[in-house]
This record gives sequence, structure tokens and C-alpha cells, in this order.
Amino acid sequence: MSLRTPDKPEAEPVQTTSVAANGASVEQLTITAHLQRIVRAIAELVLVVLSSTGGESATNVRATYFLYNPAQIGWNLNAASAYCSTWDANKPLEWSSRYGWTAFCGPVEPRGQASCGICLRVTNTRTGAQATVRIVDQCSNGGLDLDVGVFRHIDTDGTGNVRGLLIVNYQFVNLLLPKFTPSMTRPR
Repeated sequence: MSLRTPDKPEAEPVQTTSVAANGASVEQLTITAHLQRIVRAIAELVLVVLSSTGGESATNVRATYFLYNPAQIGWNLNAASAYCSTWDANKPLEWSSRYGWTAFCGPVEPRGQASCGICLRVTNTRTGAQATVRIVDQCSNGGLDLDVGVFRHIDTDGTGNVRGLLIVNYQFVNLLLPKFTPSMTRPR
């Protein structure tokens, strides 16, 4: 059944296409811009998913300090006799030097080899100062043994230095690194 009125003939579809300076139609440019927005949104979603390991965290954890002094030993896990050197000693310099180091024996899993290389965002509960650290070792104090440089960095009021420990919160984070290039290798 047609809804046409007898005094108004049905209009023929008109095909109009505007052409941009580069020869692409406006419709093609609109589709391209839309696809770019979709790709950008998907990329952002992937980064959000990859930048977190599920939010595992612990609060009010004891953090002491340890004298790794990674800069003085060339960020060499073998020279530090770190537990994780078995698996991570041959990682590129960019990987080992990107974040401060810590030993991990906190109340939240993972432990042992499974924790090696994972990063934590550590927050001093007293001052709110934060640092990101990479797990390179094990400890036995039930918390963290931060490299002394990291410990000092988040001990902004000096209380940790006086007491010999800080109370911190930490959260596991999975931080993306740039693609490895040969120029990032560790000097021998």
C-alpha cells in the first residue's frame, strides 16, 4: 500500500556527493573520522585494562629500607644479589632503572617468582607521598624493604627516618614500557 498522494508525485532520490580537496568524498571523510574515534576509544580501553592487574592492594603495611643503591651498581640485579635476578637480570637497562626497587613480602599475593618485576604504587600513609617501585627481591618483615632512595623520597616529613620504618599502602600496577630497542641494553 502506497501512502502517496495523487497530486504529489514521488520524488526521485538525488545523489549528491561533495568532494574534498584531496578527492575523497565528505561521506568518506566522515566515516574515516568516525573510525579513528572508535580506534582511539578501543586503544584507551586497552590501556586501562593493561594498566591495572585488578587493583590488588594492602593498607597499613610496614615498610623498612634496604641499601640496594641500584644507581651505584649500574642497576645490576646480580650485583645486588636480588632474589629476582635469576629471572630478571638480563632485562634491558630501561626496564631495571625505570622505577625504584623493593623487596616484597606483603600480605597480598603474589609471592616468589610470580611477584618478580611487578610494580607497586606505594603511598606513605602519614604524608600521602607516593612512589612507584619494582619488585626485585624477597624479604621476611611482612611488608616491604624499599630501596633507601625510595624510602627517603616518600618520607617527606622525616618520621620514617626517626622510627626506622614507614606505614604505607600499596597497590599492584602493571605499567607499560616502550618497545625494547637495542640501544636500551645494559652496559657490560
